[in-house]
Amino acid sequence: MDLTKFSHSCVRLTKAGHRLAIDPGVFSEADEALDGADGVLITHEHPDHFDVDALTRAVAANPELRIWAPSSVAASLRSIGDVVTTVSAGEEFDAVGFHIRTFGGQHALIHSSVPVVANVCYLVDDAIYHPGDSFTVPTAPVETGLIPVHAPWSKVEEVLDFVIALRPARAFQIHDALLNDKGLGVVYPHLRRIAEAYGTDFRPVETRETVDLSG
Repeated sequence: MDLTKFSHSCVRLTKAGHRLAIDPGVFSEADEALDGADGVLITHEHPDHFDVDALTRAVAANPELRIWAPSSVAASLRSIGDVVTTVSAGEEFDAVGFHIRTFGGQHALIHSSVPVVANVCYLVDDAIYHPGDSFTVPTAPVETGLIPVHAPWSKVEEVLDFVIALRPARAFQIHDALLNDKGLGVVYPHLRRIAEAYGTDFRPVETRETVDLSG
């Protein structure tokens, strides 16, 4: 299986000719990530993870495209046709050649004055874990963890604790669009140090870089 990283929290998984995009949002190259995709997983309704216009264009170009998302996202996409399946935490299903298990249920707290929205975390093929906007640790081992490195709802301590709790064999960064190179230069050394101490191989991946996960 290959993983292609796009900006922010968007990735695309490719396996045996099947393509599955996760969280193509307005901070990412959503149209590019969706080009040729067979399926899409959306963690939650915030626009940095969910680009309505890009998904509308993708479905118009490929009516066979299928989308799995929380109910609030599904409601926003009602006008594009019967292509969206509503999902929540604690489910298990197959999506365009990939096996999916869901965890979590809600977005990490930003502030008591900010409403909390649904957030579904996805474990793909019992191997690759995308937590969306949360630090939810699944009740299953993870081979490849996607780590939200910076957000209005987090601090570095929590990012590091998530890596320690998740303890994947390898990890790559997501949710990185809000940091410039100076900020990433502060966060990455901490991540490398903690990841190495707990047996995780962490390395940053560039936008549009593809990584072979089969090794």
